[in-house]
Amino acid sequence: MSTQKPIKKAVFPVAGLGTRFLPATKAVPKEMLTVLDRPVIQYAVDEARNAGIEHFVFVTGRNKGVIEDHFDIQYELQKTLEERGKNELIEILDASQLDAGQASFTRQQSPLGLGHAVWCARDIIGDDPFALFLPDMVMQDSVGCMSRMVDLYSKTGGNIIATEEVAWEETHKYGVIEKGAEVDGGFEVTGMVEKPAPGTAPSNLFINGRYILQPEIFKILENQETGAGGEVQLTDAMISLAKQQDFFGFTFTGRTFDCGSIEGFIMANVAYSLWREDMADNLRPEIERLLREIKPGC
Repeated sequence: MSTQKPIKKAVFPVAGLGTRFLPATKAVPKEMLTVLDRPVIQYAVDEARNAGIEHFVFVTGRNKGVIEDHFDIQYELQKTLEERGKNELIEILDASQLDAGQASFTRQQSPLGLGHAVWCARDIIGDDPFALFLPDMVMQDSVGCMSRMVDLYSKTGGNIIATEEVAWEETHKYGVIEKGAEVDGGFEVTGMVEKPAPGTAPSNLFINGRYILQPEIFKILENQETGAGGEVQLTDAMISLAKQQDFFGFTFTGRTFDCGSIEGFIMANVAYSLWREDMADNLRPEIERLLREIKPGC
């Protein structure tokens, strides 16, 4: 059993511009676009809460204030619902809010990449290990990906990376790990490479947007040179940290939807609608009809 500190803090980088969704994201942050009746960011926060996270650190950018408002109490709305006896809606709102002091917000002034965004949270995280969520990646499973990672961490300590299988011909699009020996329901990570050249990937397991990291990553990120795209790459910093600390991998077997892309966002909406008992029976025949009748361009 590991004696390391428990994972009680999580970082959510939400400073991106969401240019692939323009004009929808001109005034609305991409993290606030909804998959059914919840914004994308809510799925990541709920996954974190279910994993035992108690402090939520949002790394924001300009025009992201609505994210802070979403997790706050809206007194006028609350009062109106109370006066109208809308108790079910009040319960829904209560479930989406964070308690006083649970949320912290810090600003990433320049778009210098994921590694830089993580580094911006250093003073709030301090000397504690932390979870990192890429909110664009919405994960559907009966047990949350981070809950499974925290369980693995309790046995191994160190750093944990969630991975997922991808077709070998697609590996050049992702950060990919090299898989070592099996360990306590996970495996040792013996190497990492960011977007390997076609045919050179050490495995077909890509890093899918969930991490547990030790605080020593901040010192590495502070001095990390820019990498691909002129940005500070988190994978490069993890490769450096792996020379000092153990890394373990966990293979997520649920469904992951990249809601940073229009296609992934649409698929998430379809998948979650078919997962809901109150919607699936009505939607399934309509989706099947659309597949039969609608041709591209029509």
